[in-house]
Amino acid sequence: MSTASQKPVVLIAEELSPATVDALGPDFEIRHCNGADRAELLPAIADVDAILIRSATKVDAEAVAAAHQLKVVARAGVGLDNVDVAAATKAGVMVVNAPTSNIVTAAELACGLLISTARNIPQANAALKNGEWKRSKYTGVELAEKTLGVVGLGRIGALVAQRMSAFGMKVVAYDPYVQPARAAQMGVKVLSLDELLAVSDFITVHLPKTPETLGLIDDEALHKVKPSVRIVNAARGGIVDEEALYSALKEGRVAGAGLDVYAKEPCTDSPLFQFDQVVATPHLGASTDEAQEKAGIAVAKSVRLALAGELVPDAVNVQGGVIAEDVKPGLPLAEKLGRIFTALAGEVAVRLDVEVYGEITQHDVKVLELSALKGVFEDVIDETVSYVNAPLFAQERGVEVRLTTSSESPDHRNVVTVRGTLGDGEEISVSGTLAGPKHHQKIVAIGEYTVDLALADHMIVLRYEDRPGVVGTVGRVLGEAGINIAGMQVSRAVAGGEALAVLTVDDTVPQNVLSEVAAEVGTASVRSVNLA
Repeated sequence: MSTASQKPVVLIAEELSPATVDALGPDFEIRHCNGADRAELLPAIADVDAILIRSATKVDAEAVAAAHQLKVVARAGVGLDNVDVAAATKAGVMVVNAPTSNIVTAAELACGLLISTARNIPQANAALKNGEWKRSKYTGVELAEKTLGVVGLGRIGALVAQRMSAFGMKVVAYDPYVQPARAAQMGVKVLSLDELLAVSDFITVHLPKTPETLGLIDDEALHKVKPSVRIVNAARGGIVDEEALYSALKEGRVAGAGLDVYAKEPCTDSPLFQFDQVVATPHLGASTDEAQEKAGIAVAKSVRLALAGELVPDAVNVQGGVIAEDVKPGLPLAEKLGRIFTALAGEVAVRLDVEVYGEITQHDVKVLELSALKGVFEDVIDETVSYVNAPLFAQERGVEVRLTTSSESPDHRNVVTVRGTLGDGEEISVSGTLAGPKHHQKIVAIGEYTVDLALADHMIVLRYEDRPGVVGTVGRVLGEAGINIAGMQVSRAVAGGEALAVLTVDDTVPQNVLSEVAAEVGTASVRSVNLA
């Protein structure tokens, strides 16, 4: 770390709620900067471990390159348009956001825009405050008995559907990723986009911005709607084509619109603003005290996890997702098994299999594969290896990675095995388990040899021809080198055949001592494992 107190440094680059700092707790050095000012941001980010941002700070490839010890970028909100996720991933930097922090706030704003477009509330308010009493000009329409078309029935779309159903609206939806039965449980009928456009009196958009959704509501779509339709977009700018919407409003093919997002932001001068029937707000979808506090607290918790070396469920560039409590203790075990595998192999495998057996497989254990992969590359890559970039290192080196699971585990409640095939076809494997309520980490097998030894920071693994005196010889060489043996186990298939010994020792064993052990014992297979 970069401070005398050795505390990780967290840079807060934009104004966040006080609850965010409270959620971080006392374990970090907190710094502040104006992230929107590049001249201030780039030097400020150089030696920090984490940066917390909202939407004004751009953490692009240049910023990532300037951040020499950055481990996590945390966006206190949903969108990540201002973060170069690919650059962060390559650098091993975790990117987290707060995907559920503003769903209620965004849904409520969409409902507000919808009601405002139906009843002309902002326009009537402005006119009255300007001294004009124009009741007839601002006559609106009722929502009851009208059809609301929800484009995108995700979390926010579903909340809007639920709320507007309470107004007596009939709700239909277009979402190719939602099963009709699931929608029916919400009282929503799933239609094709063309069907939705044709029947809806109001349309509200709740989709992410992707190449597929950009311009989804375009000129062609707006020629299929009722002339009385009112369209709300509080999702992402560009999903509703603004030029097409302008033409439709001008030609009377659309009756009104409620907009909170725009193709280019900030947007203070749009042709759409000339229409009295357009209600416009400056991207207020997440702008409530509650949403900002929820977002800040969520990413603060994620930063704490990330800087503690744990996997973060809300990390957008890490495979895995929510980790079951029963799976979490296995993460450090799988990582250490990966490191042991690399120490035994002495090279990168052509193919790597992570095998998980036992009761734990009732949960999603994909994350154990990721943890093992992190361990495999930990001691052979000059760059920082993280949950984020470990799959990239495997891909770049042509390593085929597979996960195998089975609920059957005859000898232990749960077992994790890291098995790899080397370039010459040799197979190496190491297996481990967690013992007892305190989850003590143990090696239970190396290759075909069964062992039962607690994991230690320093270990020696050697294969040799089984004969009397070998253990004494190893002890003598280590003793003469001042290296204390803490534990030892020998395993063999048959007397006089090949045997395997695993020793735990108190210190790192120098290479010259390993070479002496190999020479005295008469074997070329002596490996040192250092997990400290």
